[in-house]
Amino acid sequence: MHSSQFRRAVAALADRSRWPRSGLGTTFLAARILVAFAVPPLAFAHQSHPANPPAALSTEEQAFLEENETAMTKMMNDMAVKSTGDVDRDFVAMMTPHHQGAIDMAVLELRYGKNEQLRRIAQEIIVDQMQEIAAMKLAIGEPATDTAPAPTQPASAPVANVHHHPGMQMDVPAGMKK
Repeated sequence: MHSSQFRRAVAALADRSRWPRSGLGTTFLAARILVAFAVPPLAFAHQSHPANPPAALSTEEQAFLEENETAMTKMMNDMAVKSTGDVDRDFVAMMTPHHQGAIDMAVLELRYGKNEQLRRIAQEIIVDQMQEIAAMKLAIGEPATDTAPAPTQPASAPVANVHHHPGMQMDVPAGMKK
């Protein structure tokens, strides 16, 4: 429909409206029509991720997408917390899984990514987000220590070559002595 035809159609509809002044009625009707045609494309502009990505993806890319989707779903589910009435605690309860989601996604970049600059950024994200989680927990009086290893480290790192230096003493906690 050309703009002149559109204007005539709007004017004809406005003439039938109950507005006391056709200019105002035409304006409101045109605005309503504009909204009716503009809102649906905007509402559907953000589509969800496809459930079944194209078959041409490599096995590694497929694994990355599946693990990333799992991380995103976990993050969104964990962020849906019930209000406690304490804004600060609720904030930390929602932000912790949000930050953990960023950590999980950064770990996937380290696992599957090839770009060294992005891998370095992913490492920084992990460190920064872990520090922010700890700071938020400390701010509300919760312990910030986590017994889990850093996400990029193996669960039990082997002890490297031990060098003994005569005359050097180390203060080792009792629980760590053999």
